[in-house]
Amino acid sequence: TLYAFTSKIRSFCQFVSPSSDSIFPRAQMLPQLALFAVTEYTCSSGIKLQTFRHKELKRGICVPFYTSKMTSPYSSSPSELAFQSASTFLTVRTGQSALIQARPVCRGVAKRSIVMHDGPARPSEGADWMKAKAKDIMKDQTGLKEMMGMTGAIVRRNTRAVAVGSVLVGGSNPVVVQSMINEDTLDIDGAVAAIRRLHEAGCEIVRVTTPSMAHAFAMQYIKEKLRETYQDVPLVADVHHNGMKIALEVAKHVDKVRINPGLYVFEKPDPNRTEYTQEEFNTAKNKLKDTLTPLIVTLRDQGKAMRIGVNHGSLSERMLFTYGDTPEGMAESALECIRVCQELDFHNLIISMKASKVMVMLAAYRLLAQKMDAEGMDYPLHLGVTEAGDGEYGRIKSTLGIGTLLAEGLGDTIRVSLTEDPVKEIPVCYGILQGLGLRRTMVEYVACPSCGRTLFNLEDVLHNVREATKHMPGLSIAVMGCIVNGPGEMADADYGYVGKTPGKISLYRGRSEVRTVAEDKGVEELVNLLKEDGVWVEPDEVASSPAKQEAAVA
Repeated sequence: TLYAFTSKIRSFCQFVSPSSDSIFPRAQMLPQLALFAVTEYTCSSGIKLQTFRHKELKRGICVPFYTSKMTSPYSSSPSELAFQSASTFLTVRTGQSALIQARPVCRGVAKRSIVMHDGPARPSEGADWMKAKAKDIMKDQTGLKEMMGMTGAIVRRNTRAVAVGSVLVGGSNPVVVQSMINEDTLDIDGAVAAIRRLHEAGCEIVRVTTPSMAHAFAMQYIKEKLRETYQDVPLVADVHHNGMKIALEVAKHVDKVRINPGLYVFEKPDPNRTEYTQEEFNTAKNKLKDTLTPLIVTLRDQGKAMRIGVNHGSLSERMLFTYGDTPEGMAESALECIRVCQELDFHNLIISMKASKVMVMLAAYRLLAQKMDAEGMDYPLHLGVTEAGDGEYGRIKSTLGIGTLLAEGLGDTIRVSLTEDPVKEIPVCYGILQGLGLRRTMVEYVACPSCGRTLFNLEDVLHNVREATKHMPGLSIAVMGCIVNGPGEMADADYGYVGKTPGKISLYRGRSEVRTVAEDKGVEELVNLLKEDGVWVEPDEVASSPAKQEAAVA
């Protein structure tokens, strides 16, 4: 049987293949898109391993293979084996052990037991926190159940997948990046151009405001022109004040409608009100249900989606009187709408709980997730810090809010809201996702901050390395100033560039030193090493946008 692999593979194990008595070399690198012949091992533990023999090599490389149907990505059954592939590593894990030590029972006898690692030291064999979860090299949305505190891996909240046009939000899909144009929707050409710029920059879902019926009608022409001149980009219509008629019209032309529960049914504030009676509360609640029902039905029947987008600054009067200006009021506002949708058998829902204060936003999302889980609701979450501002501080606020929740496993799609050109939001989104290991859209650079031991101009060298390799997303490259801490601190990188002596640098493949070269030839020799290993891609062969680069690597 022949298998095609789309990524280079490194095996941190030593073993004997069935056809050879020699030990397979440590950290063997195999080129991309290589074909392998397969021979299966059955280990004494009952776990099956396979030898994938590279067509140009005489020896094999041992990798794990599924032995039974995976019932869940978080399966904890010791009999089920997960295949985990990080950037270049293969990992074997079961519900009982951190490392598999199995002697093949097949023709040929291994001189050593097989031990597979995935990088730095891990807790000892038999640790009870090991629960298997499959990992995909590109989505990289990985974690092991109940182990985040020990290893830092992210365990994502289980959610259903909701289709927004051609994009799936939630489930096991990558966290989706979205933004919003700021052009007037009535300017058809301007709106189409803005949507295209965002999409080409890597934005996967684009939101457009529709404050009037005229804007709702305009969405039909925007959608049609995108299909004619570019492609069918997933679009979301933003509907606010007293928007039932607007929502019903625009639902014909877009892939998702966003409503704000606090504004969708207009409630004129009563300055003399001191309380909301239960009767008044229920009357307003029923009015919301009656107003939402036609939109829910049309979206349900068309197979389209809705975002219930609660904003801290626009809670309805009855929510403010009942719960105060609090995260609880935000959560109850969303839950009220969700329950109406469930009564009408509509489940294509995505929920957001935005606030301009990071701590309010964090509390609201956490509370909502807790309440939804208690009621068996598995709807995806859209994360964002609204009105974050601009510049460095706006980016910091957004990263604190969005990044914190993603690290806790909450969130299926994100939008960074900046008072700038929306295209500038996209790099921030991808930076957050890359930093957390949730998506790989660019090269991961590991570099020390420099100190008195540094043997070259680290800032300049890092810039030169980046310029030479930035078009190859999925790689991890370390640039370290000296030999003292460099090799250890760059252990997770695929390749390393380390100062060895004045005027000399060492190139590493993983943890293994490959060669020492003159400093002025360092970047050139690093590129040559990538070419030797079959991982180099010419810059003009890689698509421009982050999303397209990610797809190209996959």
